[in-house]
Amino acid sequence: MKMKFVLTLADAKRVAAAAAQEAQRNGWSVVIAIVDDAGLPIYLERLDGVQPASCDIAQAKARSAALFKRPTKSLEETVAGGRVALLSLPHITPVEGGLPLIHEGQVVGAIGVSGVQSFEDGMVAKAGADALAAGI
Repeated sequence: MKMKFVLTLADAKRVAAAAAQEAQRNGWSVVIAIVDDAGLPIYLERLDGVQPASCDIAQAKARSAALFKRPTKSLEETVAGGRVALLSLPHITPVEGGLPLIHEGQVVGAIGVSGVQSFEDGMVAKAGADALAAGI
């Protein structure tokens, strides 16, 4: 047997709070989705004024980052590099803004952000992921 860490609701809220703080600091309206390691939703925060489609997109980015255990930006780069067969895989969202959440080397979940340009979504997601890594 192997010990497995689990992302709690309290953890998810801390990650989302750090991400929301980054978004608000920049004046960005985004949706922040936190999922467990199976890509299932734990917490979703929708800031005022964000487009409705961002709710689904943020969750899809988080799910991809959790299930593939890598940033969605790396999936985007792979597709952009010509590996378009990746697009046929289930649960793939190859757009920057999704990051795995890692605790002691284990992927415990992921954060997905949508609402502004993809690289800005990535900045917001990084603030959330960094908060978990720092134990904030």
